[in-house]
Formats: sequence, structure tokens, C-alpha cells
Amino acid sequence: MPTLQRYTDRRVLITGGGSGIGQACVLRILDEGGHVVAADISESGLKDTTAKAADSAGRLTTLVMDVGNEDSVKSGVGEAISALGGLDTLVNVAGILRSAHFLDTTLADFEHVLRVNLIGTFLVTREAISALRAGTAPAVVNFSSTSAAFAHPYMSAYAASKGGIQAMTHSLASEFAKDGIRFNSVQPGSIASGMTDGTGESKQSVGPGLPEDADFGLFAKVAPLLPLPDGAIFAKPEAVAAVVAMLGSPDAFFVSGTEVRVDGGAHM
Repeated sequence: MPTLQRYTDRRVLITGGGSGIGQACVLRILDEGGHVVAADISESGLKDTTAKAADSAGRLTTLVMDVGNEDSVKSGVGEAISALGGLDTLVNVAGILRSAHFLDTTLADFEHVLRVNLIGTFLVTREAISALRAGTAPAVVNFSSTSAAFAHPYMSAYAASKGGIQAMTHSLASEFAKDGIRFNSVQPGSIASGMTDGTGESKQSVGPGLPEDADFGLFAKVAPLLPLPDGAIFAKPEAVAAVVAMLGSPDAFFVSGTEVRVDGGAHM
């Protein structure tokens, strides 16, 4: 358990909290003393998060919410703010990954990825702004990706959505600076999760399913340089959660409008 207690009395909403990096963020911020609402489309995923947070002393509330559905977001964010009594930190983790040859990518799949990743981040943030304005040292941490700035083959829709999130984060950081709301994003790369290994249960954490004839030589440029235990090529979600916890806390009071890559040095 981290010795830091940067989230004592802080009120935090985390989307995608039912699995992978989102769940790791929930557990990390709870460990640091935060009061957390974990939202996810997967009820079973939220039950798993609750079980893993058994020592959180009642500081965790879960909420079924589809970030791609405006009505679900409006009611869900309102419920989260009510449960927390306000909002200090928002962490937009929820997302999906679809992989395919570009010419095999359907319009429906492309739009679905944009709907959940980019529009979902927009919807949740928009509904949370009023509460964040009244919060203490308010901060938003969005999830971009190394694919937003570096080539990741077979992931055109995902890259487009994450590039949009990165650009939107910069815009919002400027627009709401005078309100004291900080906006930053993280760019995970080579992180093990339901999204990357294909084990995610819900449509907001499902695996990529690379084409059977994928050229894995194209991924050589995205391999991490830092060594991992037992020769692993993917780091655990906790590597990202640690960075998120910093960016969403008052420790990062002078950091806004930027992104932090968490990729083991793959994109130096």
C-alpha cells in the first residue's frame, strides 16, 4: 500500500473502473485515502473492483454507466457527484480498442471507437465541470495513448480517438485555467489490460483482436526499452495508476495542458 495520502478527503470519479488500468486507478486512489465513485458499463467488473477494495472502509461507490450514451452520462455523473458530495478529481479511463486492416475497418466500428473514447470523454467532462469548479484543487486526467503521436499499425480508429482526446485536453486546459481546473492526459504504451490481451468483458474494455496476418515487425518501434520482471513485454496497470494519482492530486498543482507517456521508454 502506498505511504502517500494525497487523496484524504478528495472526491474522485473514475470511469472504466471495472477492469484494467481503470480498476488499478481506483485501488491506488483508495489506498491514498480518496473517496471514489468507480463507473463502468460492466456490472460484473464493478463487483470485482469492490471485492478487491474490501479494505477501503466504505469509501468506494460503484455506478453502472455507458460513457457513450448521453442520457446514461447525465444521470450517472449526477449520481456520482451526489454520492461524493462534490467532485475534486475526474479520471476518464473508459475506452475500447478495435484493430483491423484499415481497408477492412467498417464505418460502424470506426464510429463506435470514437463514440466511446472521444465522445465519452467529452460527455463525462462536460457534465462534471460545474462540480469541478466548486471543488478543491480540481483536476481532470484524460487517457490519450502513445498511438496519438506514434505509429501503431491496424489501430487507425483508436489512434484517431486518442489524438482527439489529447488535442481536446490542451483546449480545455486553456479554457478552464482561470477556473483553476487542471487538465492533463496520460499516454500508456505496452500496458497489460483487458484491452490489450483480449480478456475484457464489456464493450468498453474489449481486446483488440489483431488481424491474423498482422506484420508484427511493425511493432518493433513500440517495444519498451526498460526491462520488466520475467522478461514480460507489458507492464502492469499499476504503472499507469501511479502517474494518474500524481496528476490528479494537489502535488501536480503547476502541471496542466500536457501529457505524460508511460511506455517504458519506447518512444524516446
